[in-house]
Amino acid sequence: MNTGKRLLRWASGIMLVLGAGHLSLLALSAWDEVTGWADRGLWAAVPLDLTGGVQTAESLQNKLAFWAGPGSFAVPLILLGCLIWHLAGRGVAVPAGLGWGVAAWCVLGGVLLVPSPFFAGTVSGALIVVAARRARASSGG
Repeated sequence: MNTGKRLLRWASGIMLVLGAGHLSLLALSAWDEVTGWADRGLWAAVPLDLTGGVQTAESLQNKLAFWAGPGSFAVPLILLGCLIWHLAGRGVAVPAGLGWGVAAWCVLGGVLLVPSPFFAGTVSGALIVVAARRARASSGG
């Protein structure tokens, strides 16, 4: 396995673990809220209240569970990890800009939410940047 492919596989693996771990923690910590969505029939189980009305503790917990789970960046992070894994398997270079974006997002998230595993995502972004630079150097561009 060439170095660029290995770096991208590590980067995608980190993303998959972070995203799946995030959703797993939600399932463990907010199980009652998540199962409550199914009990309420899923449709509008987490209403978007724009009227500014009084929020109850239960409605806030329900919204928190949504934004910490399916409404968070965990699902797109998993999808991005799967895409990068697929592209690495085909030998397709991932643009360095994507790595810089992931790294910047993870640094900002890590600074705002301490302690958190956001900083592990920075490693993933850096690996994408290094893989892109090696791909560019090996192609003579």
